[in-house]
Amino acid sequence: MELGETAREGRGQRKSLETSLEGKKVVLVPYMEEHVPRYHEWMQDPSLLLATGSEPLTLDQEYQMHLSWTQDPNKHTFIVLDKELIEGSFVHGDPHVEAMVGDVNIYMNDPDDLQTAEIEIMIAETKSRGKGLGEESVLLMMAFAVENYGIQKFRAKIGDSNTASLNLFRKLGFADASYSEVFKEVTLELPVTEQFFKCLLT
Repeated sequence: MELGETAREGRGQRKSLETSLEGKKVVLVPYMEEHVPRYHEWMQDPSLLLATGSEPLTLDQEYQMHLSWTQDPNKHTFIVLDKELIEGSFVHGDPHVEAMVGDVNIYMNDPDDLQTAEIEIMIAETKSRGKGLGEESVLLMMAFAVENYGIQKFRAKIGDSNTASLNLFRKLGFADASYSEVFKEVTLELPVTEQFFKCLLT
């Protein structure tokens, strides 16, 4: 997989607002206003709310949330497009909407450690699950974060009932770091070594 060319330019800026990342199976595009209605539809699903630890929002609240995300320099969100759906979507509508299948996020929310990023992945469309899209999206996002923001460690917080996500992150080399009885949540971590970074870019 390769980072899109724009991901190598203008380091230190709000890269996720102008960058698309392309892999073999997915294209990651910035989360834009036109994505909000479909995203809002996804988040009416109780199983997705549970898996992501989210609360249901109205559409207006979803637009407000989108705006806050795009203005937060420590949060970066990409929409996951399934490349198998992109070609057909040019015929039926906007490919950036019709080929939407999920999102991937990083949060640099520890002011004392801006080299650690929390990462999340959601493949919301059931027809696009089990195809390796989540794995490739996470790898693309990690490469983007290391190259543009100098991230040295990734962290994932996953509900203990979310077996698919736990298996994905463990497959990628994340190790269990702690468990919260209160939130029924596993925290996994992965330090970025030089060898691992080279693997991300190949």
